[in-house]
Amino acid sequence: MRYTGYGARVALCKLALGFGLIAGAANAEPVMIAALGDSLTSGYGLPNGDGFVPQMQAWLDANGAEVTLLNAGVSGDTTAGGLSRTDWTLTPDVDGMLLALGGNDYLRGLDPALSRTNLDGILTKAAAADVDAMLIGLTAGANYGLDYKQEFDGMYADLANIHAVPLFPTFFAGLLSAAGMTDGVSEFMQADGIHPNKDGVAAIVNAMGPAVLAFVQDLQEGE
Repeated sequence: MRYTGYGARVALCKLALGFGLIAGAANAEPVMIAALGDSLTSGYGLPNGDGFVPQMQAWLDANGAEVTLLNAGVSGDTTAGGLSRTDWTLTPDVDGMLLALGGNDYLRGLDPALSRTNLDGILTKAAAADVDAMLIGLTAGANYGLDYKQEFDGMYADLANIHAVPLFPTFFAGLLSAAGMTDGVSEFMQADGIHPNKDGVAAIVNAMGPAVLAFVQDLQEGE
């Protein structure tokens, strides 16, 4: 659990929100969440502190969340790789999981039916371990055809409904919004055009942060 700056946040919150809300926040149990993903999660190409997990941790800290994020991202990992790592990722200390996989399946043109099966397996393992999950989707391009795109894009919402887990529809939502959809995307990307730079990650985190915070709060209420 991180205490840095916690006292200052409490003092500010007392002024802004009143004693009653602070009392409720103080009683919240800290939680640990594993972010299971690929290079987008691991922070590929970025200095320590600039990747998705540290920036999301900082955002959550700044918003008063009592949570520790574990970086379980592996560059190049597919949904199959994530499935193979799930059991040892979900240790007894882990209360929740952010599941953000599928990008490398798409880049390799793998059958979305296989990706869906693997994601389903990960969510099933999480439920069996009594670990709540939040699914983070991706949106495919049209380079493999419309049928492929529809099947790939749709699997996230379908699986979220089947497993009754919260869904953040697309990892890049905040970046696309900050860039004006596609016009200014390059300024938020690294030279490879695939991975976000520090500013791109910040835009992603700012958009996704409220959903992750709500997930954290739900975990705390369920304890």
